[in-house]
Amino acid sequence: MTAALALGTYRLRDVAAAARYAAASGTSWLDTAPNYLHGRAQLLLAPVLAEHPRLQVATKVGFVAPQTRKAASAAGILPPGTHHSLHPRYVRWQMGRNRHELGRDRIDTVLLHNPEHMDEPSLLHQVLRTAFTALERESAAGHLISYGVATWNGFDDRLFTVADLDRLATEAAGSPHHHLKTIQLPVSLVMDSALAAALDGRGPIADATARGWDVHASAPLHGGGLPALATAELADLLHPRLSIAQACLLAVASCPGVSKVLLSASTPAHWDAARTALDKPPLPAETLRKALDVLAPHHPD
Repeated sequence: MTAALALGTYRLRDVAAAARYAAASGTSWLDTAPNYLHGRAQLLLAPVLAEHPRLQVATKVGFVAPQTRKAASAAGILPPGTHHSLHPRYVRWQMGRNRHELGRDRIDTVLLHNPEHMDEPSLLHQVLRTAFTALERESAAGHLISYGVATWNGFDDRLFTVADLDRLATEAAGSPHHHLKTIQLPVSLVMDSALAAALDGRGPIADATARGWDVHASAPLHGGGLPALATAELADLLHPRLSIAQACLLAVASCPGVSKVLLSASTPAHWDAARTALDKPPLPAETLRKALDVLAPHHPD
């Protein structure tokens, strides 16, 4: 079974229109953050979430949008000029702001946003533990169903593993029954380390799946650049009746363990094309391995 298609809002300009179309087309999940669209994404999504109460949403804590920075500084939450923070006081404050902006009393999932951006990498595990503690308290208060980590290169750079995250969440909760249930990471035929490892039953995707966690694949088309690196021959190898972009999306959705593919589809045509691709049966592991071999010479250093 292929992964579900979810709306990612990072690169969207008209997030409300895209979210309405995605919801009307049957998606159950969208992903956003308080710093997207210059800090306006959550406010613009709130009416859509009110219209579609069953639509689930993941948002984030970490990067600080300009207007958020001013408000947090005025409230004594962050020092002036802070651009990224996972301090527990800020996590709790931003959680309240997220709920207010999204118009939801309880958020489905909150992800710590690129924790590798913190200034002191040697303190990363300690920072994660204290942030997890704040999120466990938010869950206990009924403000949050689950939480997780959204990273760009944290797993590749071995700053943390899924086992590390599980251990830190257990310490934060004081029990193995914690609420850390999701990882988000780039998965594509270019940023392919997690995909290649998952095909062999290794790496963060396999480790998260073994724990019953959700795995959200971000940047499945490598920021829109993947179709330019791929060829019609590669698309034919993956699926002869799909376009290059569709075939590359299906490859990510076929990765063992990936539960959601986040796509910033700016038009109904792009969204419908992606839905068509993900309606296809998953690609065999051997086909995915061949595709990775084909693209290997074109990978950036």
